[in-house]
Amino acid sequence: MIDRLRPHSIFLSLRFRSQRPWSLSLARPVHMSSPAVLAAQAALASIDLSGYDQEQSRLMDERCILVDEQDNAIGAMDKKTCHLMENINKGLLHRAFSAFVFRPSDGKLLLQQRATEKITFPDMWTNTCCSHPLDDFEEEKVEKDQLGVRVAASRKLEHELGIPQSQTPVDEFQYLTRIHYLAPSDGMWGEHEVDYILFFTGDVTVTPNVNEIRDHMYVDKAELQAMFEDPANSFTPWFKLIARDFLFGWWDELHKRKDAQGHVVAKSLAGVVDGSKVFKM
Repeated sequence: MIDRLRPHSIFLSLRFRSQRPWSLSLARPVHMSSPAVLAAQAALASIDLSGYDQEQSRLMDERCILVDEQDNAIGAMDKKTCHLMENINKGLLHRAFSAFVFRPSDGKLLLQQRATEKITFPDMWTNTCCSHPLDDFEEEKVEKDQLGVRVAASRKLEHELGIPQSQTPVDEFQYLTRIHYLAPSDGMWGEHEVDYILFFTGDVTVTPNVNEIRDHMYVDKAELQAMFEDPANSFTPWFKLIARDFLFGWWDELHKRKDAQGHVVAKSLAGVVDGSKVFKM
């Protein structure tokens, strides 16, 4: 993921306008030739959302944290602009998280099926919760110890699955690593993210938000593998990538490291992978 060209360090403070203002402000050196930086300078947000679900369209106004290929924050932009393939194809990149919630007693993973109303990847099965830390909330911009993404994960678990935030304390999320991936949803929409992978173990109360989630279930490894093999099921691309390269091995480790009561504990996976890296998928 390191730029092979000689870097030119810059400090920028720029402001552009499309349909609404956004900002690009760099607090640290980045590569002048970074595709993400160049795309951020050229991004447009001209797509009409009136034909989509009203609530999902409203959420597209939330502001994602723009990053370069090394996950350096470079500014903020609304979700709509960040998820348009027109901008993704130019390199526009934002920060995200994927949370995996496991039941302590049996180690089963909580899955969700995204609602039909979702603008990107509707009706697909995926991990417990996948979303974004937002520039709209100061605490979600904090990078030290991945605090921002852990706060965002607790917030979105409540928003999507109705899990009370009191059941998902931010210090109980175990950060594992980051992946950088690109995936189209259809001809217009897609994802291009640096995605933080978070594990959490806890007995949680699920009350789904039907505008976000069509279905949910707990599965063990064998049950998830059978779901992957069933052509009737469709899965989000990031979930398939994480499962292919990481999930099943980490799941095994989780079971190997049970506590004295025989429960799986997400925090037991501290140090199992080098979290300082961004893995290009």
